Amino acid sequence: MTAALTTSTTRAVDLGPAVELVSKEEGHRQPLAPEFVSAEDFSPLEVAYDFGRVRREDIEAGPRNIWRYKKLLPVPSNVEEIPNTEPGCTRLVRADNLAKALGVKRLWVKDDTGNPTHSFKDRVVAVALAAAREFGFDTLACPSTGNLANAVAAAAARAGWQSVVLIPSSLERAKILTTAVYDGALLAVDGNYDDVNRLATELAAEHESWAFVNVNVRPYYSEGSKTLGFEVAEQLGWRLPEQIVVPIASGSQLTKVDKGFKELAQLGLVDDTAYKIFGAQATGCSPVSSAFRNGHDVVQPVKPDTIARSLAIGNPADGPYVLDTVNRTGGAIEDVTDDEVVEGIRLLARTEGIFTETAGGVTVATAKKLIEAGKIDPDAETVLLITGDGLKTLDAVEDKIGPKATVPPSAAAVNEILGS
Repeated sequence: MTAALTTSTTRAVDLGPAVELVSKEEGHRQPLAPEFVSAEDFSPLEVAYDFGRVRREDIEAGPRNIWRYKKLLPVPSNVEEIPNTEPGCTRLVRADNLAKALGVKRLWVKDDTGNPTHSFKDRVVAVALAAAREFGFDTLACPSTGNLANAVAAAAARAGWQSVVLIPSSLERAKILTTAVYDGALLAVDGNYDDVNRLATELAAEHESWAFVNVNVRPYYSEGSKTLGFEVAEQLGWRLPEQIVVPIASGSQLTKVDKGFKELAQLGLVDDTAYKIFGAQATGCSPVSSAFRNGHDVVQPVKPDTIARSLAIGNPADGPYVLDTVNRTGGAIEDVTDDEVVEGIRLLARTEGIFTETAGGVTVATAKKLIEAGKIDPDAETVLLITGDGLKTLDAVEDKIGPKATVPPSAAAVNEILGS
């Protein structure tokens, strides 16, 4: 499907090292354009590159955001000079307390809550916006389960663009408010995310000036997730982790972290060492986990029913490619109940002082489950991706936590409660 401005096909675009689009199934090649499905084999399109020489020292001399990796992304050569939210370079936390609780030796938490709208979605939206500008679009749009809505609305405001954001009407209140504050066109749709996504695809075909970040410019948008892999490797001293646990919604993030690792190795920026990728889902929306467990290569759609709404995509576009990636690297995919999700949130908070949203609870709880099942090697260095802030999903924990007690304003009362 194509949704392009007439002018976009008549002028050259500057997308840095990106040279063409390639279909995932049969490798059909076509020019760079705002298209996301191959007309030849109807499979998703992804970006192919001619990187040239890329050196560690050039990356390290770059800005403290994802544009330090611009030579590895489909973005203009002057991308950092154009107003944008400048995401990335979030902290990699050595999680010794959590490691002890989980029974592993070396554990890191990639804490992406420090991005401008407090989730990893700022990364992918920044790349999508840069590409959309080159193609001549003037409105940034998306269907979203929440975090993407925040990121699109903020990025459009920063760029001086209009935004159109579609969300399920059942979305968490906090995510609705943290999108509406940017004063774009926020529309709640009666239905789940898959309904919203279908609507977005229809609108992308009708409105040629709208760049739906995860529809018509999806090949460029999805490349932003590679920066998570790039940062993890750089922050580990230019080496790949032995194991990494990634939450699964559409599945794109997991496959692109893998792509990022492979590109770093191909360019000689890291040693080409083996790594395993593990996927995490909530049981109430676990089509990829179910396919993996049953040994299937086809992902059957499901109707989501989980508190982890940011992962609640019942028909994940990249599900089959997640299965390929996990199987190729020797990893595994598991899912956890809503109660386990909440415990994962609380475990990360009380051990490392990091408050994650439900997606992060899925990641922590799944890692725990995989460790207990012997699928994650407790002696191998492991990274957990924490992709969103807990302040966005307060409703998941509000009935389960609170003050230990209510006391009068006296030291004696406090000492009595604390037993001191």
